[in-house]
Amino acid sequence: MGDGGEAREAGADGNEDLGQDAPPEPSGPSAPAGGRRRLVARLREHPLLGSALALALLATATTVPIVLAAPGDETPCRELPAATRALAEDPAAATRALDPGDDLARFDAVRELLVHEHPCGDGAEVLGRIVDAATRATGTGNPHTLAQARGAFAVAAALNGVELPDGMAPGVARMLAQYVVDQHRWTRSDADAVRPAVPAGEARPDDEGWTTYGRFLAPGEAHADFEHTQPYSDIEADPEELVAELAKDPEAFAILYSAERAWLAYYLERLDGQGRDPDYHPKPSKDGYETPDTYWVDSDLEHMADRVGALMKYRARYARDGTIADVTAFDAAVVRYTPGIYLAHTTQVTTRPPMAGIAARYAGRVRGDLMDARHQLLRVVSFWATARKVPKARADVMRQAIDDRYVRALWLTF
Repeated sequence: MGDGGEAREAGADGNEDLGQDAPPEPSGPSAPAGGRRRLVARLREHPLLGSALALALLATATTVPIVLAAPGDETPCRELPAATRALAEDPAAATRALDPGDDLARFDAVRELLVHEHPCGDGAEVLGRIVDAATRATGTGNPHTLAQARGAFAVAAALNGVELPDGMAPGVARMLAQYVVDQHRWTRSDADAVRPAVPAGEARPDDEGWTTYGRFLAPGEAHADFEHTQPYSDIEADPEELVAELAKDPEAFAILYSAERAWLAYYLERLDGQGRDPDYHPKPSKDGYETPDTYWVDSDLEHMADRVGALMKYRARYARDGTIADVTAFDAAVVRYTPGIYLAHTTQVTTRPPMAGIAARYAGRVRGDLMDARHQLLRVVSFWATARKVPKARADVMRQAIDDRYVRALWLTF
């Protein structure tokens, strides 16, 4: 099963073994403003000339931006150069193109490549595919490289505050789904986050079994640090704002919603029978304050509920303000793009696979209203708690943590 971006009818798979995973899958100078206006005018008067010129420039893979207007449409569009389009089919080259470097020296080039207000034809979709190709691991069993993780940061920062052209959102959503653990960490930009991505060695748990980069991390995987910022720089990533933009598109919405639910199942099945992280062993505190051994688990569950609640908040907001013209049609599209539901294994899982495999896990048949996210989340916890015989008091605390934060996120405005 592919990630949350694979389009298929939810419930089409008749397999009812919902608690099982699938087997692992192996720039050039701009013309003067006056010259550009004259060129646009001539191209509008002579459509054949415009087509011929565009083909000639694409054939030479030039980076000179060509502004065209589609027949019957007065809005000028920008044709993507052939060299840019080729990146969508060449992941290694795409990674190099979107890697801003540890010092972000190439960030402006990344932003120039990705930010287009009106790309011509399928240009927006191609840009989304470039994002996906550049940041995606080479397989669901392979860890992200440092360059791929830096690229993920650069994409989130370059698209911060940008209204995405139609067709680009699904590819960007697939990037966030690939880094679901990393984007969960983000709360705000932080001067202490000194690099856009960290190598695996720096993300390793300490002697208590804790790391700021999350729980159950794969050995050897680099991690994007979306909190990274630099002094006197406006380069900042804001995954929450990016999610707000992506939530306007039903396919992107489905990808993000699926990734969050897959992450919950992945997380639960690695907890012990008491609902604790088996790797975390806090030492006695010198000041007498003891951190509960379930503290970080409950915190992570709250963050998951925050993300899903925020998605549903945006859906409701866009339905009210008309961004989503027909919420029934929007929901139906989300269901079509959703692989299914994700339930945790009924026995404890001890593996620590890379992030790319989380959203690619096996999905079962959807039951109930998929868009009732509160019910979907709590059902997964209840299924897991019953199968694992988790003490009722502990299961109730976990469900309450999710419920409280989901409702808070759903109604919180900004």
